[in-house]
Amino acid sequence: MALKRMGFDGRMCGHGFRALAMTNVQEQLGIDLCIADRQLAHIEKNKVTAAYNRAEYWPQRVSMMQRWADLLDQV
Repeated sequence: MALKRMGFDGRMCGHGFRALAMTNVQEQLGIDLCIADRQLAHIEKNKVTAAYNRAEYWPQRVSMMQRWADLLDQV
């Protein structure tokens, strides 16, 4: 409803913002896909990998979010 009130109805949705962020943190900031995926709470599809890799990448995610905020501040 907030997006509609701001005039984005039919032009942007919540998943659109997620796609925008995912694309830009990879292309503009060079962030590794697995770190961006973890930040967006994506679940590993490969069951073997999911069973063994429980990394949270917390320091890298904090750094990524600060760099993302800095990039948005420039815009």
